[in-house]
Amino acid sequence: MPEADIVRRYDYSPQYLAQILRSVKTIAMVGASPDKTKFSYGVLRQLNEIGYEILPVNPSPSVTDIRGLRVWRSLAEIDRPVDMVDVFRPSEELYGIAEQAIAIGAKVLWGQIGVYDDEAAALAEDAGLKVVMDRCPKIELFRPFWKPRLDLPI
Repeated sequence: MPEADIVRRYDYSPQYLAQILRSVKTIAMVGASPDKTKFSYGVLRQLNEIGYEILPVNPSPSVTDIRGLRVWRSLAEIDRPVDMVDVFRPSEELYGIAEQAIAIGAKVLWGQIGVYDDEAAALAEDAGLKVVMDRCPKIELFRPFWKPRLDLPI
């Protein structure tokens, strides 16, 4: 699929993204990693440090905590309400994760950069969830502060 199609298909208004990021408090992060070199670790750290309650989800029995946060084996195991499911897994796993997000009553399904599936999005939207695909909440939170500096030398 051409890159231009992806950009158009997953083009969300700044207001839509801001409303989601203002409204959610608890984020289940599917595919969270304890490896400090992984993108998911940096996003988990940043979102947690700015005040979101992060519930890392990783099925590996050897991973019991990430940055002092209890790790859950699955979305179904989580014992509290989840506002948003943030997905760091391959796109082909997104439909099953959407089914799980619906089952636990999440309000938002968010696919990270490179994670998108039209059928998963439709399933989640039909169940009443807000959906974001191929975006990073960490980046979206700081986007309003990015100002181009065209006067700087190269």
